[in-house]
Amino acid sequence: MKYNTQQKKLILPEYGRNIQNMVDYCITVEDKEERAKCANSIINIMGNMFPHLRDVNDFKHILWDHLAIMSDFKLDIDYPYEVVKKEDLFSRPGHLEYSRPTMQYMHYGKILEQMIKIAANMEDGEKKSHLIKMLTNQMKRSYILWNKEVDDEKIFKDLEILSKGQIKLTSEEYTIPEIKSTATRTKLQNIKMRRKN
Repeated sequence: MKYNTQQKKLILPEYGRNIQNMVDYCITVEDKEERAKCANSIINIMGNMFPHLRDVNDFKHILWDHLAIMSDFKLDIDYPYEVVKKEDLFSRPGHLEYSRPTMQYMHYGKILEQMIKIAANMEDGEKKSHLIKMLTNQMKRSYILWNKEVDDEKIFKDLEILSKGQIKLTSEEYTIPEIKSTATRTKLQNIKMRRKN
């Protein structure tokens, strides 16, 4: 008896040893017409193994690609689809460029900085005041996540810088409500602990 560990390594193990043996046999068939019939039979069996995937787009195309891969691209037949090429199968994908937004203050985040620009360009009025109030509250929350203590003056200074001098607040005219930092800092510490483990 020959153990599977002693046999040839399966190229696509999900199809099993019997399908691989069929593919190996199909390569050896000399008559091209018989070889094509053999390949079609193998495709039908492969399709029956995964009936739940029949609704997937290009299911048959995927099966023909798998057949070509399992034959190590040695199966000489007229494929009904253009199958994947061997060099494309093992080539590395191209480099993806990720957008790295430039931010003055990473702890506030890009969206908050964009909202400050919107607020800065709004006409003076109740809507603008309400938005600025919400922004300062969020800025304090974001700041306190990464720093132990924060004073309103620091938030007002950052807001002025981010709005390019269009929004100026002082502690005499405006106070940001106190935010409890313990809950948020505990969550942050738990995240850091999980990353270490």
